[in-house]
Amino acid sequence: MKKSLFILTMALIASASVWAQPEKDLKNASKALNKYFLDPGNNADVLQESLDLLNSAFKSDDIKKVSGSWITRGKIYNEVANSDFQQKTIIADYEIKQPEAPRLAYEAFKEAYKLSEKKSEKKDALEGMQEAESHLNNFAIFAYQAQEYDKAYSNFKSSLDAYDAIKEMGATSRLDEVENGYNDQLFFAAVSGYYGGMKAESKPLFLKLYEMDSSEAVVYDALYNIAKEEGQDDAIKYLEAGREKFPDDTSLLFTEINHYLTAGQLEKLIDKLKIAIEKEPDNVSVYTTLGSVYDQLQVQALADGDNEKATEYFDAAFDYYNQAMAKDDKNFEAIYSMGALYYNKAATYVEKLNEYAADFSKEGMKKYDDTKIEMDDLFKQALPYFEQAESVNSEDLNTIIALKEIHARLNDLEKSNTYKEKYDALQGGE
Repeated sequence: MKKSLFILTMALIASASVWAQPEKDLKNASKALNKYFLDPGNNADVLQESLDLLNSAFKSDDIKKVSGSWITRGKIYNEVANSDFQQKTIIADYEIKQPEAPRLAYEAFKEAYKLSEKKSEKKDALEGMQEAESHLNNFAIFAYQAQEYDKAYSNFKSSLDAYDAIKEMGATSRLDEVENGYNDQLFFAAVSGYYGGMKAESKPLFLKLYEMDSSEAVVYDALYNIAKEEGQDDAIKYLEAGREKFPDDTSLLFTEINHYLTAGQLEKLIDKLKIAIEKEPDNVSVYTTLGSVYDQLQVQALADGDNEKATEYFDAAFDYYNQAMAKDDKNFEAIYSMGALYYNKAATYVEKLNEYAADFSKEGMKKYDDTKIEMDDLFKQALPYFEQAESVNSEDLNTIIALKEIHARLNDLEKSNTYKEKYDALQGGE
């Protein structure tokens, strides 16, 4: 009997010893942190020692069951975050040493509150969480300003989670004290996720802002792009809502233009591109895009046999390409597009030419000759623009193809072969 009691006593002593070491590590972590704050510049290794001791203590399941342990953990990470924050506000290019500290502090206090049985512990956990919420916001701003959007998103999102937790506890959040505090936090969390490539994560945040009738145009632009990438048929509803709410927003206007370009809805584009020109009169690409729309409409009109409408569209395309070149006479897209305008019109004659070639009557031969003269004249008018385009960008394959084909059509086989060789060389990477 005495032997059994001795064994039981030894077991209890061993158990106490197992518990004592993690508890000791936790206390030493706090001591090391206090030492670090006496001279942060020379005690960086002491800070790491504190965090190592903390992590060692939390390997114990027994430590994790105690509210006080989590409060100590939260306080340590809050202090670490506060130290980084103070350094960052003094030294602009200071690199934050522990970017995860605010989140880890918040999560520690959240767990502490859940485990707390005493009012004093709940009070400590709540106050710690409120402090961590401020650090989350500050670290999120630092990351956002540095365009580290993934880190910004993590901190903004955690601050929103902290807000929800604090409100559930019946307490006041820092966001309650700032006008539109919650809305702004929600907005920056969504935008950070979007810019950081986490579109799936940012979508529910944007949707919440959308339902709140957000006054930020990017909300509608982002939702449209996300929905479009997901293949949603109703993606346009976000864009339409944004355009109605922000009729003067240039970003949404250009998103709308790209939407109708992709959809091939050319007629709808004309007025929108004219509005874009009014808003950005020096944006050459808007002129060339509008010219391209008229060029495509011209080709459609010719195919439909509406020569009058085709001429109207051709003249409009010519006008906008000319305006683009007047803005920038070295703009490759504008120069190339002017050549393509004549080239595309000339290409519409090929089918007729082949039709007349099969008619050997005197009348048929005359139609053939007259049509070829008109076609060749269009190719000749296209030629100088493609030559100018080549001088601006000598390696553009489409320009080289056009020059090869035009010279072939004009029976200058030597030049046509020269451009064929150049095309082959570019294709082969020589």
